[in-house]
Amino acid sequence: MELWQYDATDLARLIRTGRASAREAVDSVLGRLDKVNPAINAVVRVLGDEARAVAETADAARARGHALPPLHGVPVTTKVNVDQTGLPTDNGVVPLKDFIATEDSPVVANLKHAGAIIVGRTNAPAFSMRIFTDNALHGRTLNARDPELTPGGSSGGAGAATATGIGAIAHGNDIGGSVRIPAYCNGVVGLRTGFGRIPSFNPSAPQGRPIGAVLMAVQGPHTRTVRDARLALEAMARGDRRDWRWNDVPMQGPPPARPIKVAIVPEAPGGRTHPAQGAAVRLAGKHLQAAGYVVEEILPPDMERGVELWHLICVTDVFGGLWPQMQKMGDPDGIASMQGWLDLHKPTDLPTYVAALTEREGLLLKWMRFFQQWPLVILPTLCDLPPRQRADTTKAGQGEILESMRVALLAPLLGLPGLAVPVGSHGKLRTGVQIMAMRNREDLCLDAGEVIEAAEGVVTPIDPVRG
Repeated sequence: MELWQYDATDLARLIRTGRASAREAVDSVLGRLDKVNPAINAVVRVLGDEARAVAETADAARARGHALPPLHGVPVTTKVNVDQTGLPTDNGVVPLKDFIATEDSPVVANLKHAGAIIVGRTNAPAFSMRIFTDNALHGRTLNARDPELTPGGSSGGAGAATATGIGAIAHGNDIGGSVRIPAYCNGVVGLRTGFGRIPSFNPSAPQGRPIGAVLMAVQGPHTRTVRDARLALEAMARGDRRDWRWNDVPMQGPPPARPIKVAIVPEAPGGRTHPAQGAAVRLAGKHLQAAGYVVEEILPPDMERGVELWHLICVTDVFGGLWPQMQKMGDPDGIASMQGWLDLHKPTDLPTYVAALTEREGLLLKWMRFFQQWPLVILPTLCDLPPRQRADTTKAGQGEILESMRVALLAPLLGLPGLAVPVGSHGKLRTGVQIMAMRNREDLCLDAGEVIEAAEGVVTPIDPVRG
């Protein structure tokens, strides 16, 4: 087996024990990148020379007997919307192509501190605001399973890179599904962490963010194994006291009452759910039931109202800040997509906005009570199959996509973790579910994900399907 085929856990072990070098691992992944990336355009900035130099230093450190961090020598990728020293934080926007970061964002610094070697930067839509990964600066990322379909977004480059073996861990971020949706579309694992778990800000940002982004936007990894998601989480979550939201809490929470009860939602209220996605949720429930979990079809509180609150808060934030920037600097498809969203979900006035934030707090309390009885909730990752490229550039198409996304909006609204894992298949695509738990209980999501993975089989890299 070639080194690029290993997951991060095994690759780190090979490097640590001297059975492979960091340089060999980097060269292997860069070779894989050269082979498959032209077909999918997942990595839009290759850092080959820089990665090889870091790998040489890493190998020298091991040769001198230094203590090795957990990801020592493991090749990873980062997304173009986070600061990485000496590189542009372009966010898929042409006028930002020379906006060079002078220091690392915490998640990038944490990956480096853990010994990971960054081999490239992955694509995102303009301003990271679509579930399609296409922009005027870097072009379109294709789904490795079906190039006619979206690879997801906004971390679509990360999901496609992971699926095809360009690194074992790909950084992403999520305010409305941007880690979980690409994981689903590409058939890999994606962990949206809970509020404050991973320190998150860009030192280059000229000012603070709207309250919706403060409460909902988080960082997280794409991986091919659940154990790698756990390993990446521990690396990414290293503390940074500059972020007041960062949670200094253990990765492992207190054990819940046994048997653990799981609420499954095969058909989400508020619209249609594709039968294959409903079947994936029921199959995930069967896997967990076989492992001793108690599984029941039951709805968490006020799901439809939660979706409405996400839109109300986020669209008002966007209209007041990001929409003027998108109109000025975005590409035509990004503008059309955002215009469709604004047409379907109108921004509101200040009293209604404040009332929505207050109602969000009340809904979160209801969900916390629900989690006392049902520590895990399993939903489809999207309610429908991955949409065709550019499907969001009309108002009608955007409406269908937002209906499909309704299950992805609850975790960010409430600041909860969500683990996307492949379950079942539909043609050449993987179907998939997301596992949600209360804040700071990523461990429960990961434990359940490992049970499902054991039944479904570990994800292995695929070759891109040529269009």
